[in-house]
Amino acid sequence: MIRTITNCSGLVLVWLILAASGCQPGKVEPVADDNVSAESTGDQQVVKPNVNEPESAQVEVSAEDLLSARLPDEQVSEGWIRLFDGSTLFGWQIAGEANWRVEDGKIVVDQGDACLLCTSVPWKDFELSLEFKADPETNSGVFLRTPLNPKNPAEDCYEVNIAPKANPFPTGGIVKRKKAEDVTTDPADWHTMKLVMDGSRLQVSVDDLDVCDYTDDVGLHEGRIGLQYNSGRVEFRNVRLRPLGLKSLLDDELTEWTKYPEMPGEFSVTEDGNLRVKGGRTQLESKRSFGDFVLLAEYKLPLAEMNSGIFFRCIPGDVMMGYECQLSNELKDGDPLTPADCGTGGIFRRQDARVVAGETDKFATVVLVAHGPAMAAWVNGVQVSDWFDDRKSDENPRRGLRLDAGTLMIQGHDPGTDALIKQFSVADLDDAKPEQ
Repeated sequence: MIRTITNCSGLVLVWLILAASGCQPGKVEPVADDNVSAESTGDQQVVKPNVNEPESAQVEVSAEDLLSARLPDEQVSEGWIRLFDGSTLFGWQIAGEANWRVEDGKIVVDQGDACLLCTSVPWKDFELSLEFKADPETNSGVFLRTPLNPKNPAEDCYEVNIAPKANPFPTGGIVKRKKAEDVTTDPADWHTMKLVMDGSRLQVSVDDLDVCDYTDDVGLHEGRIGLQYNSGRVEFRNVRLRPLGLKSLLDDELTEWTKYPEMPGEFSVTEDGNLRVKGGRTQLESKRSFGDFVLLAEYKLPLAEMNSGIFFRCIPGDVMMGYECQLSNELKDGDPLTPADCGTGGIFRRQDARVVAGETDKFATVVLVAHGPAMAAWVNGVQVSDWFDDRKSDENPRRGLRLDAGTLMIQGHDPGTDALIKQFSVADLDDAKPEQ
């Protein structure tokens, strides 16, 4: 079955049409969510209109295409995800007028204004792997920790160049920072580029050759990942990322967590070291609070109708008053494109997962990023949600935008819940963040 993956560009068009006719569309605020039932509600999704989102994010895509983009178990358990699903530009934003598009499983651009195609969420420490093919005179690059529109690569981003040898910074060099070791790239072939961004150090390899190793005395805290169009044709594929700096919050005694024994259900650690979530309605709450973070969880739900969730930016000590990343593999009419209950990786009651990428009674991974009002999730390596909270600020994320740090909570949804969590690791993006 095929359905259309939509973005919110249509919302922008509607706004313009209504404004031209003298009408103003009313903004629908979500209904306050006073319980944690997974039953359907009348809540409305509030999505930030984004004129920069590529039209290629709206193409028709089959469940087979999206599910075929899932990564092998050994890779997803390490946190690897696809930034490009091979079919759409879901999760990307264009920062200018260039003809970024998807052709035969590749991101392609060859005309327009010099600009970036950027991830919708920022990243801090990571390993990035991709393949590129560039015409002989092409000037392109991969930008790290960048804003949508960088002004000076010596100050506000790291630009790893894809450029001819005549360029002051040939392929693999970091523009205005450090030249690379000499490397030859045949324009007729695909080439691999691997980049490790860890703290203030950036390491670059091309075709498995280490070509540049740079440490920034000042350092940039975080930013988007961008692919550049400057001049000439360039193609990208197999764009994958693994977040670094993840620290496990699980141990045999659950010392990082607060239990609520007065609530029904229980949390225990199995002989295999897995966290077992049994029964509900109950919660396990982290002792630490997190604002901006990257989270990697590996979960298993033995029955399709089972339900759990990962709550974040919660009001400490309250009952699951936070955003919820859903854990549910249940389908409507057997179609992975229509989750029965938001779908794993969906932001519950805000944005459904665009595909259910987990399978019943098998371990699957969720990578969740929360950065300011932007939230995104990947399941088994495939991006399933990309949501921007543009509601008015509120202490309670059920009612509005919460940017303040809050606790994490693992949910026992109902008496039928019997879930296993093999790993639960977090990288706190607020650590060492420069003071404002």
